[in-house]
Amino acid sequence: MEIKTFKVEEWMNEHEKTAIYNIADTCVNTLSLDELFAITGTNKASFFESISAKKLGYGYIQGSPDYKNGICKLYKNLRPENIISTNGAAGANYLTFYSLVNPGDRVISVTPTYQQLYSIPESFNADVQYLHLKPENNFLPDLEELKALITKNTKLICLNNPNNPSGATIPDELLKEIIEVADGVHILCDEVYRGLSQDNSYQTSITDIYEKGISICSMSKIFSLAGLRQGWIASRDMSVIQKCLGHREYNIISCGVLDEIFAAHALKNADKIISRNKRIIKENLKILDDWINRQKHYSYVKPKAGTTALIFYDFNISSEKFCEKLHKEKGVFVTPGFCFEMENCARIGYAGEKDELINGLTKLEEFAEELESTGL
Repeated sequence: MEIKTFKVEEWMNEHEKTAIYNIADTCVNTLSLDELFAITGTNKASFFESISAKKLGYGYIQGSPDYKNGICKLYKNLRPENIISTNGAAGANYLTFYSLVNPGDRVISVTPTYQQLYSIPESFNADVQYLHLKPENNFLPDLEELKALITKNTKLICLNNPNNPSGATIPDELLKEIIEVADGVHILCDEVYRGLSQDNSYQTSITDIYEKGISICSMSKIFSLAGLRQGWIASRDMSVIQKCLGHREYNIISCGVLDEIFAAHALKNADKIISRNKRIIKENLKILDDWINRQKHYSYVKPKAGTTALIFYDFNISSEKFCEKLHKEKGVFVTPGFCFEMENCARIGYAGEKDELINGLTKLEEFAEELESTGL
């Protein structure tokens, strides 16, 4: 099976360890176990004593009850049987495509987005069509374009809400209109940033309002625990759950027993962690927004949620060269637009350490001044 190079992951792997200022990370400032226990008010000694006698067998094959019950509280209409535990959202996306998509099926995917949503079905010889999200439309799906792409062979519509890289969120009314247009076609929605809104509102999941909705999420972004490698598939459509479980037995069997214990513990304290993370994204987005408003060469569509923003520049240089030069000369790590099939832009992750964000943006401004002096 041939598959395209996973551009964003290769870029991250190649550059993140050598950067001085990492403003490319997409997680909210990652938690250590000590920090997790401090937030949750947990007695660390008692916690570790309780799990040290845990036998490290396969555990609950489809996901532990504590873990799945914790996930259900993030939605309005789900029961534990609607949840499948996976190895991160990456594993959840792959398993869903592997289970549902056949050669020749039409799959419609938004772009820009995380490359899995179109390159994996392409590798299965699906007929992948792109639903373009444009800055002039605030990176929201165009209903007329979607209608034109749907055919009788359409198997899956892939959304990403909130969107990575732009931080756009689909309003409930538009989401309902997309469901009407889908007219029974399954909608996979990558919701790994769901819950990180700037306005504190509850963000509707596709599974809340659509029987054939498939929500993909994880512990990585919302809960700052990417190292657990825990994610999930959620759907009220039990035919989807059964198909995914049937294929899952060939490539996962079960997730890590200890990983699910830590994830379940975080989920029991979801409100505390999400409150912490919302504070971080609000404070840091204000820093980014104030900086953007002072810039001559940079612009963006202000994010509504999530941890990322797509920053456009007006220099005559490719995004790859721009980001390579920025990394080499200023030590600043951002992700080039070409990783998202776009140019003249770069993705910034603004939810990390505040000082690192400020220093990285200062160097990014210096870089623009130096490019301007060269006449680019």
